[in-house]
Amino acid sequence: MLDFITWTADPVWFHIGPLAIRWYSLAFMVGFLVGYEIEARIYRHEGAPERWLGILLMWTVAGTIIGARLGHVFFYEWDMYKHNPISILYVWHGGLASHGGTIGIIIGVILYSLITTKRNPLWTFDRLVIPVALVGGLIRLGNLMNSEIFGHATTLPWGFMFLRSREWNELYYGQACHPTQIYEALCYFSLFAVLMWMYWKKNAEERTGLIFGVFLTGIFLPRFLIEFIKNDQVDFEATMALNMGQWLSIPFVLIGIGLVIYAMRRPRIRIDFPDRFADEDEKPRKKNK
Repeated sequence: MLDFITWTADPVWFHIGPLAIRWYSLAFMVGFLVGYEIEARIYRHEGAPERWLGILLMWTVAGTIIGARLGHVFFYEWDMYKHNPISILYVWHGGLASHGGTIGIIIGVILYSLITTKRNPLWTFDRLVIPVALVGGLIRLGNLMNSEIFGHATTLPWGFMFLRSREWNELYYGQACHPTQIYEALCYFSLFAVLMWMYWKKNAEERTGLIFGVFLTGIFLPRFLIEFIKNDQVDFEATMALNMGQWLSIPFVLIGIGLVIYAMRRPRIRIDFPDRFADEDEKPRKKNK
């Protein structure tokens, strides 16, 4: 008889009176705090104004939460929410979509670039997506703590039995399932390491759009493939050749590949790295030849 992993983790970290602090919320908080520090190091390295950081954080947090919520509402369960629109605000009941979060961040960065930096949005994307990859991995660990978004039944020795999950008890009781949250988390953490290496060791930011292109491909191609062994999130996906997550991933993968090709065909932009925050909104300086 195979020994599988019995998963009984409590999704709540601790309580403050009636308020439950969940591991999923902690993953978001830690991700944004660590991400802010990484972004601050990058901005200082390139001599960007420090005040841009707080503004970028606000746009990113708002874009992530609003986009992820609306993505879930419109991509997956509009038939339910259209009858009770006020419930869209009940984010504590769950229901966030990573594709919607990505779209929200893209819109936020474009507005941030137009209003604050006055630079090509790709400048921000190339720097922001580095910590975003880390946040994505942490959020998938939050999904693991919630015993949600797991995969089909498996006989592999690392299969998980999600005893706290109603879905698992109804569909797979007694069977182990793919811990797809861990698969995705490992992909995203690996991507984070690659992007850090590209930025700090290879100066890939000097090829506009390259880091962003690698990010989009590295996030959504694994997502597309892992979806083949994940359970459908909503019933209507059962009739689809590819599920909603896969259809939504395809455009991002194509855009990512296109950005990589675009970046590699253009000349490298040589940039000075003063290792200090700018005193004013100044453009990056080219290296002296």
